[in-house]
Amino acid sequence: MMTSKITDQHLSRMACIYIRQSTPGQVRFNQESTERQYNLKNKAQSLGWSPEKIRILDRDLGHSATINREDFKTLTSDVAMGQVGAIFSLEASRLARSNKDWHRLLELCAITGTLVIDEDGCYDPADFNDGLVLGLKGTFAQAELHIIRARLHGGKLNKARKGELKFPLPVGYVYDGDEIALDPDQEVQGAVRTIFELFQREGTAYAVVQRFNELGLRFPRRAYGGAWDGKLIWGRLRHSRVLAILANPAYAGTYVYGRYQSCKKISASGEITTHLRLMPQDEWRVTIPDHHPGYITQAQFLANRQRLEANRTNSEVLAGPAREGLCLLQGLLLCGTCGRRLGVRYTGNGGIYPMYQCTWKCRDALAPCACISVPFKPLDSAIAERVVAAVTPLTIELALKALTSLEERDHAIGAQWRRRIERARYEADLAERRYEVVDPHNRLIASTLEQRWNDAAQRVLDLETEFANFQRQTLRTISAEQKRQILQLAGDFPRLWTAPTTEARDQRMLRLLIQDITVVKGPEPKLLKLQIRWQGGATEVVVLQLPPNRADALRYSATIIDRVRDLAREHDDVEIAALFNRDCLLSSTGKPFTADIICWIRYKHQISGPSRPPGTLTVDEVCERYSVSMHVVYYWIERGHITAHQRKPGAPYAITIDDTMDRELREWVATSSRIPHRSQTQFA
Repeated sequence: MMTSKITDQHLSRMACIYIRQSTPGQVRFNQESTERQYNLKNKAQSLGWSPEKIRILDRDLGHSATINREDFKTLTSDVAMGQVGAIFSLEASRLARSNKDWHRLLELCAITGTLVIDEDGCYDPADFNDGLVLGLKGTFAQAELHIIRARLHGGKLNKARKGELKFPLPVGYVYDGDEIALDPDQEVQGAVRTIFELFQREGTAYAVVQRFNELGLRFPRRAYGGAWDGKLIWGRLRHSRVLAILANPAYAGTYVYGRYQSCKKISASGEITTHLRLMPQDEWRVTIPDHHPGYITQAQFLANRQRLEANRTNSEVLAGPAREGLCLLQGLLLCGTCGRRLGVRYTGNGGIYPMYQCTWKCRDALAPCACISVPFKPLDSAIAERVVAAVTPLTIELALKALTSLEERDHAIGAQWRRRIERARYEADLAERRYEVVDPHNRLIASTLEQRWNDAAQRVLDLETEFANFQRQTLRTISAEQKRQILQLAGDFPRLWTAPTTEARDQRMLRLLIQDITVVKGPEPKLLKLQIRWQGGATEVVVLQLPPNRADALRYSATIIDRVRDLAREHDDVEIAALFNRDCLLSSTGKPFTADIICWIRYKHQISGPSRPPGTLTVDEVCERYSVSMHVVYYWIERGHITAHQRKPGAPYAITIDDTMDRELREWVATSSRIPHRSQTQFA
């Protein structure tokens, strides 16, 4: 039956023996399967193929189906080119690990007349019955893989629910039999504890790395695979390692399974790849608190996660951590136009002039410029002044009254806890008395009463422990001395805030009072509205008038210009400057007024000088009327040929010329050969 399907056409082409096992462990330990696959060469020779026509494809040995299989691609391409007469495999359905690849290979074999041979028989994919059998084999193989995978995953999940599934532990933990225990190496424990202590003190992961390396400390990492498998390697602490430690719930004594899940994606080259994806906390498969000893408590772990989330600098809304620099409000300001967070840009010579800017739209080419760009000093000064005004003894006293009210409520809850403990103690005493009155020889009853007594006593201890934890974590208590110190701090707060030793980074206490500040542009230029959202939930709006630009600051006000215009009708520049200086007025640069400054103001705003009497002419007007030079006009004034008056020495002349004098001057100019005309002197 097998040889009847093999023709001379098949024997003239290559016989490909496809050899494959999924993992290197199978190749290493399941050598019988490997030997059986190589023995298919003998089977091909017995069916009529010559040794030079037999090709062994074994480059996919030890490769999982998730990795590109080069020999399978080679086999598929050779079949498509009609170069293969038969494909040999132990199980035909295991040639491909997906129905898509399997049916594609069968379709190519049917078109090119390629046979598929395994231990069960010889199949011609072009034949309907054989194609149907091969299709069923592929379907069964796919179902088999799904069942095996589901069975294995279910076993892992069931073991994880009991907290018994083992996986690589983070640095600081080792397996003590089947239990998770702290690493017995005290240096390792000290390195892990130092990270949590530094983060509690510094507040950021970057600061932990910087401080850790400044101290010359080293942090271990565990090697996996190779000659160093399972050993600790000491080296520099990295920022990614700090983030991984702070975000790992194992350090809080919590057993977690399912933090990461694999997902498939299509790469840029069109290949399907598998990646690990971090899952949200509410989607973790298994979470067992207090499973093993922890370096920190669960409350500390949650607080660290919240602080890491607040420290994010790539968030558009959340406030960032207090950082180095001159700006007080960095990370707290929100743009009232687009809702994004304002950043800091250092401008000027050496970056000594910081600016708060919202560059989101400009960065994404949605706007030609920033939504808001304001200097840091006016905003910092306004908010600092508001904070200093808010922290007063009155507000602190109101806060203390609110805290006292909460204390009274907590004391009522604590009293309920004490009554509960008192009842448990009564039940323990009652169990003790019942045990004491029983006949000790009656062991059946005595053992039962003894067990009840032990259970009641243990119940008292458990309740006392729970109440102690409740007092430490929940109850609010503050002594009279602490209240006095808080009220005293409120009086010293302005001096503390403005002290020279208090830097912008030290003023992170601002974040204890303010949650965020939204900056909104006002209807008028240089007008801002600061919408403050305090930590308690209250909101407040502060209107801020920004200082003018340098050009606007040097520009004279309308009052000065109007006064110059009024005085210029009767006074010259020198007199106006003297009047301004007499009134103790200063120029825009803070200096006394001069005639040049008044002259510039008149020129800039087109203000004419003192008005002359009606019907009079200036020297220039006389020169223009008679076409003579300025020297001729002054000659006429000195000789009395024309009437000229000066308001004061050095002031411009006011010349009066009647009709008779006008006729004489025109005749004089027309008949005189010694008077240089203005046009002649101009072209001489």
